[in-house]
Amino acid sequence: MSGQPVGVAIPGCAGRMGRALLQALAASSDLRLSGASERRGASVIGQDAGTVAGLPPLGVQITDDQEALLAGAQGVIDFTLPAPTVELARRCGDRRLPLVIGTTGFNDEQRAGLARVAQHVPVVLAPNMSVGVNVLVRLVAEAARLLGAGYDLEIVEAHHNQKVDAPSGTALRLAEALAEATAEQDGLAERVCYGRRGNIGPRPRREIGVQTVRGGDIVGEHTVMFCGAGERVELVHRASSRQTFAGGALRALRWAIGRAPGLYDMSDVLGLR
Repeated sequence: MSGQPVGVAIPGCAGRMGRALLQALAASSDLRLSGASERRGASVIGQDAGTVAGLPPLGVQITDDQEALLAGAQGVIDFTLPAPTVELARRCGDRRLPLVIGTTGFNDEQRAGLARVAQHVPVVLAPNMSVGVNVLVRLVAEAARLLGAGYDLEIVEAHHNQKVDAPSGTALRLAEALAEATAEQDGLAERVCYGRRGNIGPRPRREIGVQTVRGGDIVGEHTVMFCGAGERVELVHRASSRQTFAGGALRALRWAIGRAPGLYDMSDVLGLR
């Protein structure tokens, strides 16, 4: 990218990630905020987006209209909720705007809708934009291959008490990486256990455990355990600030601008495939 800073639209700008994205954009020299929105009826409608994020005024008023949000945008970063994300993605497809999505909790129909949009524009869809987490996914797969079948596989994820989906999209991506790396015939659905209670009997050898913790203001923690006889290997990522996700999202958008249409993830952005 060269010349004038690229205009970026941020829906959900008053939320936790929205504010982090506004702060990251304000510190960027090659990207700028072009539009900001919140849900209809939100108290921040009409306010300056910078003020809401604890910054000096940015000269962009918060709107509740998606068309106004996208006016003047050259790219979009969305960390909101599945239904509004899919609707906004459709509008981005119509306008040929590259789109970075950190929203999680999509159902199959919504994912299919995003895939249709990606036939027309580049879409980077990732449950976690942190560079460190995406390196963790790669390391987890490699550890599973090297350690072999003699280890029980467990994932524990922890997030703040306002997170609405469980388990986290990142935990599911880690489970997918484990399933792929251990080369079993059955898919993820047949192998994952999302919690245990009662007289469950011995642990199935091929099971992948995924456990969820919700509390306080935990930004995000993911631990992958390889439990063997006489030893345990753990790979851990702890996020202490949402700026790690915001920085990754900006990196993803820079990568997506000018890219051919397609559905990408952070492995593509970081060259980890």
